[in-house]
Amino acid sequence: MVISMKIIIIGGFLGSGKTTTLRNLGKHLIDKGHKIAIIVNEVGEVGVDGETISSSGLVTKELTSGCICCTLKISMEHTLQAVIEEYGPDVVIIEPTGIAFPLQIKEHIELMDIGKVSFAPVVTIVDASRFGVEWKEIPRFIENQIKESEIVCVNKIDLVDSEAIATSTRMVLGINPDVIVVEFSAKNADEKFERFMDLLTGESVIVQEREDLNSMEVSGVGSYAGEYSIISENMHTDKVTTMLVHLLMDIRDRVRQLNPDFIGHIKISLRFKEGLVKGSLTSSEGEPVVEILDEKGNGEEHLKFLSAVTKVQKEELVQIVDNCILDTLEKEGMSFEKVSSQVHDDPNLIKLDI
Repeated sequence: MVISMKIIIIGGFLGSGKTTTLRNLGKHLIDKGHKIAIIVNEVGEVGVDGETISSSGLVTKELTSGCICCTLKISMEHTLQAVIEEYGPDVVIIEPTGIAFPLQIKEHIELMDIGKVSFAPVVTIVDASRFGVEWKEIPRFIENQIKESEIVCVNKIDLVDSEAIATSTRMVLGINPDVIVVEFSAKNADEKFERFMDLLTGESVIVQEREDLNSMEVSGVGSYAGEYSIISENMHTDKVTTMLVHLLMDIRDRVRQLNPDFIGHIKISLRFKEGLVKGSLTSSEGEPVVEILDEKGNGEEHLKFLSAVTKVQKEELVQIVDNCILDTLEKEGMSFEKVSSQVHDDPNLIKLDI
């Protein structure tokens, strides 16, 4: 068992850039000689982010690069115990679902019997390009996340002008005047991002008494996740990229009919014979972003999806996502079978997939 282990909790609303931040932070810590474990708690039981992290070169199942990645499927205590006993990390990074409260997770861990641990400051990431929209859509949820934080990262500053950055920072400080605000682009891993990583070497001393809140209820988010096994023919990276862009736009346009101002995160990854491609969308006004994460392929073929958006009923979201995916797969002539699906009411129903 590890004698002393530091836990870093990085929260933020859906699509704020947590996974990108986590990937770059993980690589930085490994370069510094740390042995790290990454725990991803996604809205659904399908590990889209876990696969994304694993494909980045940071994480392998064989643990050859100094890191292990898990998607939580059972209790946090069981997950942490298993990671400690099997791997023995000195740093554990936890990425909660975008509709969870990070401080609440920290408090739960403090009550666990998992040996000696210390905590980095609790972090919340906000998206400078849509923070005002988030505040209008889900003010109570955003306020609670920021009040619980010791560091708030204003991310995606490469996408907005200086006035928008300053406005986001003022809003954050208006909610929590004592918080440390760091403005950066996690994607570009700039000098300000380096400062953020340095801040995480401190221990958390925050003390706050409050009742546990159901973050799903506070956020007003409907969510749906699942996985299809597929058999594709004549699929190549460019074709898959185009397919995911059109699929995300189709889902966006149909969800927009129910909530013209929705925010959240819609993520789809498709692993086919040539590799792995992931697409994502974060708001009604946003455009799909597609990344080619792996060009090797391993023979396994599947499509995983995770959707979580504001002010849309779960049943309606399920119907939209299912119909859009089925229409796309049939149009592309793929054979497919649904492997799993889940509609979540409680983000604390967490799953493990090592």
